[in-house]
Amino acid sequence: MVSKTDDIPASVPNCNPADPADGAQDGKGAGKAPLKESCGCGHSADTAMVNGDRAHEHTEETDSKQDGNGEADGGEESNEQEVIVIQDTGFTVKIQAPGTEPFDLQVSPQEMVQEIHQVLMDREDTCHRTCFSLQLDGNVLDNFAELKSIEGLQEGSVLKVVEEPYTVREARIHVRHIRDLLKSLDPSDAYNGVDCNSLSFLSIFTDGDLGETGKRKKKGSEMEQIDCTPPEHILPGSKERPLVPLQPQNKDWKPMQCLKVLTMSGWNPPPGNRKMHGDLMYLYIVTVEERHVSVTASTRGFYLNQSTTYTFNPKPANPSFLSHSLVELLSQISPAFKKNFTALQKKRVQRHPFERIATPFQVYSWTAPQVDHAMDCVRAEDAYTSRLGYEEHIPGQTRDWNEELQTTRELPRKNLPERLLRERAIFKVHSDFAAAATRGAMAVIDGNVMAINPGEETRMQMFIWNNIFFSLGFDVRDHYRELGGDAAAHAAPTNDLNGVRAYSGVDVEGLYTLGTVVVDYRGYRVTAQSIIPGILEREQEQSVIYGSIDFGKTVVSHGKYLELLEKTSRPLKIQRHSVLNEKNDTVELCSSVECKGIIGNDGRHYILDLLRTFPPDLNFLPVDGVELSPECQRLGFPRQHRHRLACLRQELIEAFVEHRYLLFMKMAALQLMQHKANRDSIKTDTPAITETSETLAESKADTTQTDTAQTNATDSSKATDLSTDSTSQTDNASTAASQTGTDSEENSSKPTTNGPVDPTATQNGECKGPLEDPKSREVVLNACKAVGSISDTAFDIRFNPDIFSPGVRFPEESADDIQKQKQLLKDAAAFLVSCQVPTLVKDCLDHSALPMDGASLTEALHQRGINVRYLGTVLEFMEKTPAKAQLEHIYRIGITELITRCAKHIFKTYLQGVELSALSAAVSHFLNCFLSSFPDAVAHLPPDELVSRRKNRKRRNRVPGGGDNTAWASLTPSELWKNIASEAQSYYHFTLQCESVDQVVEKFGLQKITLLREISVKTGIQILIKEYNFDSRHKPAFTEEDILNIFPVVKHVNPKATDAFHFFQSGQAKVQQGFLKEGCELINEALNLFNNVYGAMHVEICSCLRLLARLNYILGDHPEALSNQQKAVLMSERVLGIEHPNTIQEYMHLALYCFANNQLSTALKLLYRARYLMLLICGEDHPEMALLDSNIGLVLHGVMEYDLSLRFLENALTINTKYHGPRSLKVALSHHLVARVYESKAEFRSALQHEKEGYTIYKNQMGEAHEKTKESSEYLKYLTQQAVALQRTMNEIYKNGSNASIMPLKFTAPSMATILDQLNIINGIIFIPLSPKDLENLKAEVQRRQQLQELGKSEEPAEDRSLELEDKIPID
Repeated sequence: MVSKTDDIPASVPNCNPADPADGAQDGKGAGKAPLKESCGCGHSADTAMVNGDRAHEHTEETDSKQDGNGEADGGEESNEQEVIVIQDTGFTVKIQAPGTEPFDLQVSPQEMVQEIHQVLMDREDTCHRTCFSLQLDGNVLDNFAELKSIEGLQEGSVLKVVEEPYTVREARIHVRHIRDLLKSLDPSDAYNGVDCNSLSFLSIFTDGDLGETGKRKKKGSEMEQIDCTPPEHILPGSKERPLVPLQPQNKDWKPMQCLKVLTMSGWNPPPGNRKMHGDLMYLYIVTVEERHVSVTASTRGFYLNQSTTYTFNPKPANPSFLSHSLVELLSQISPAFKKNFTALQKKRVQRHPFERIATPFQVYSWTAPQVDHAMDCVRAEDAYTSRLGYEEHIPGQTRDWNEELQTTRELPRKNLPERLLRERAIFKVHSDFAAAATRGAMAVIDGNVMAINPGEETRMQMFIWNNIFFSLGFDVRDHYRELGGDAAAHAAPTNDLNGVRAYSGVDVEGLYTLGTVVVDYRGYRVTAQSIIPGILEREQEQSVIYGSIDFGKTVVSHGKYLELLEKTSRPLKIQRHSVLNEKNDTVELCSSVECKGIIGNDGRHYILDLLRTFPPDLNFLPVDGVELSPECQRLGFPRQHRHRLACLRQELIEAFVEHRYLLFMKMAALQLMQHKANRDSIKTDTPAITETSETLAESKADTTQTDTAQTNATDSSKATDLSTDSTSQTDNASTAASQTGTDSEENSSKPTTNGPVDPTATQNGECKGPLEDPKSREVVLNACKAVGSISDTAFDIRFNPDIFSPGVRFPEESADDIQKQKQLLKDAAAFLVSCQVPTLVKDCLDHSALPMDGASLTEALHQRGINVRYLGTVLEFMEKTPAKAQLEHIYRIGITELITRCAKHIFKTYLQGVELSALSAAVSHFLNCFLSSFPDAVAHLPPDELVSRRKNRKRRNRVPGGGDNTAWASLTPSELWKNIASEAQSYYHFTLQCESVDQVVEKFGLQKITLLREISVKTGIQILIKEYNFDSRHKPAFTEEDILNIFPVVKHVNPKATDAFHFFQSGQAKVQQGFLKEGCELINEALNLFNNVYGAMHVEICSCLRLLARLNYILGDHPEALSNQQKAVLMSERVLGIEHPNTIQEYMHLALYCFANNQLSTALKLLYRARYLMLLICGEDHPEMALLDSNIGLVLHGVMEYDLSLRFLENALTINTKYHGPRSLKVALSHHLVARVYESKAEFRSALQHEKEGYTIYKNQMGEAHEKTKESSEYLKYLTQQAVALQRTMNEIYKNGSNASIMPLKFTAPSMATILDQLNIINGIIFIPLSPKDLENLKAEVQRRQQLQELGKSEEPAEDRSLELEDKIPID
């Protein structure tokens, strides 16, 4: 069976699944429009990728014809060649299916025939067919053939759909497909977290589609009569935080019932004599009209037979209604089925494809309504066969995951089309593997899988299911006894996963890692791994030919492994080093000792146990006799941690090396200048040098990350010839900066930072060849020493991951080296606390980091290389910051995160002691103790009638999740909160002085609903969506009926689309330099490539669409902006979750574009939705809320709801004042917006008051001459005149009574255009009308700055560089 993911073919390069054409409403775009339409730039489609000066970024290393600038014709041609392969033009074929009119279908030459099958199975008029072949002139087409390889297939060919005879497998697929069609609008799969379905609510707020096809497209001139009043709980200042609006009711989900029952009959399988009549299986169906029928699936199709529930009579009924498709049969016997099925399919194809395409990885919802459990044959069958019968679509065998994962890695990758094919295959196998591993891990914990060592006690058992190996996160056989026992065994799998992620990011040919997924479910941690061929037949001792199986007592090495790992040592900064084995022989390694090398029976070189890929974190690893730097000691480091596996993150290593590189360059430059000055007198500068190194080391904290990234990237691209990786070196500082600044997996493969760098070659004009002059050699030597480089002639920092590993011994001769390495580790640990933590806090203060919930805070920490175990340190640092008040929002999120993580740790062990029948009671009891104000929460033990009279004798072999004690029931709220406080102290070294949830809420201003969301998401709990009364002191908030489900929390590797990503970054860089059209083209191209690799749904496609929408908007194409942003919102809801911070941002952008398109009521609904979600996840007190409220206030001002508008704008003013300081320009703007509303209300005194405040800020910040100040002063004059005129009129009325001659006053309703201008300003979008001359100057200026930067002189802040877009389009 074709898995659901393929609804929209992922493998069609120029079918852009993002835009289903209106004509062919099928899951697949009707060919991709040439790029000129989509980005409004005049370039033709086939040059879209080639973009003059950037061309060499996308061509391969093999095209040696290029010169440095990439503008050479040679480069252009070779590039075009490559492009054409991707953008092969599509053509149209006619499809002729039985019983329908022939129709046209747009296809592309790369498509496989199978993808046309998919389209037909999704189309409204042919969706009920599954068992057919496609024939061209009477020849059957091979399903797996590419269209371009079929002779005679061309524009206008007619393909006939021919019904084929069924087999048992085809009959099953047919029934399953019909069931999927019947359930296509039913959200229960999304609530239950199966088949990669997830929720999306956008269409409820937009009433269907937003584009031209929208249900109500009004002309802009008519002002819609709309009710703008939001529900009470959305208004500023409301304390109520309801949960039910999180999932508004979708009227489409009221299922139209087509059948009452469709299930497998009890008469299956057919007896031998009936098999010989062609019976394949029997179905039992109850129609809506209450007609009970028994149906035979035979090779010729489906017909009614004469069996009843109790008598078997397989003869055809009279009439038998033989039909090739079950739908045709049912339509004949049930009028209700016919009517409702047609209506259902109409609705199904009207939904936006993004609402129904499967996501690549499962997203779970932490709330769900009570869904009726209906009878479902396919679901029941899946549960029993656990789908092993036909796992996905490989008939009759389980998938050999290891073989698939490794074969996809071996695919060729010389040019772009090959790489796309390879990355798509890798991504697809990974997402399938993650899904299978998750299902297997749940089956293991639920007790559905037999252990391979059933005699051992439960914790020690291991399992194999579906060719995946499962082990539990406990310390079996005291393997980790030295390292922290169970705590270490729990941490090791995630460390190992980070190692796998790093090595697969470097992607060295010939070196293989295992497919690895870590699943936390019901309090257990399960590691799922693909199986090395042959490993189960041998003892581990025999198979390990590299590394150590006993933490370094016995160590072996292997030439081929050293050669392969050597290639990873530069990108991963791992130093090649020697250790001693038990015989005191020296053994050379290029990884930590735990990393084991095993050659499988397939001859591949595998590495596993990568838990120490990155060096240890000395702040959490107290070692006798090791003194940390004073800044660490001041903060109370080193601290005792639960286990000894605490590692530094890859992002930290990258940042640290970058920082050292900058230092190195500064020192070398300084000394060469001294050297030049002192050339005449021959004297040595060594003392001066050491001084500079010290002063530089002290000043290290002042280099901010962005500067570092930029200078470093430029310098290294200038000074080195980096030929490590297939990544092309960028020719422009800002892209390199955005690359280094993005996320860790990307960094791992970028050679921008590390590698022998010889500064003198560029810096010192006199030097003909590098380092000929002994003086400069000495300079480099000194600089190398000062920054801890492992080489004396070049900058090269690497870490030895075995330092401080217990049990590892090093040979005498490397003692100096080991000392150096120890120092390097201390420096890295110091760099984390003295540089990275302050950087994070600084970023939070200037709002370049704006976390809204726990997950986004964790991400912000991780991007800067800070582990979450430093959360307490970060919070303490914030408490001591002078600007503490402006960090209140982050502090609150941090406390919430800290508390819920502590609760999660306790919950994990709590759940392990609960037997399955008491699970919902136990979870609700825990939540009551955690969140309910009810002081004595009593647990409800499962009712007695289920407890058997005779205590069954303890069986030795119980399933892992089968604890049967009732200790959990004795937990009390005060005990739980005591435990949380002590956990906070021991794990995070943070003091929480709180004995109950109400104290915490009171002291830190937290929200219980937010705590509930955070704990549910972290532990996988799903609760009933209803209003919970947390604060009642008379009854607990939760009952066991409120706990609906418990889901796994899954960690896995995310394979990347590298080429697409480079295009995306080049596009971003272009946009930031102000070349919008070129940027737009590159981003469009990136979108194509992303679609190619990931299919239609992915986080990265989401950021691509958002940026495109923003560019469309700036270039004036509002409808296109709207369409792209709508896709971005849908995708964010589906892939990240309906209340993810990113989704909230997307809603805000969409509202802006709706407003620009005159869809005012929709814009308001979207903004209200965003505000509701934000209140739920972080409350009202957050800087982002000010932006949201300004948006809402402006739109309300536009529809003349002045009083409401003021409530929102004044709230925004309060929040802006708090977080940006009363003198900030944002506050000035807020004052101005408020003043304008007061002006519209004719309350001129208040208007004047606010505008004066704004004017003062502008005057102080910008000076008298600045245009903002002038504008403000003009507006003040105008307001004064209006106020005087009004006063005059009032006096006139008082004096002369009713016969006063009243001057007509000008009351202006705000024009939409002015409101839109204001909206653009607050959202950071600035349009600059540029004349051609301005453009020339702009380009010259940009080039000048780039040259400056390349000379390493750019000390100016990066902010000035974005001339076209104020808020540098955010790099995700």
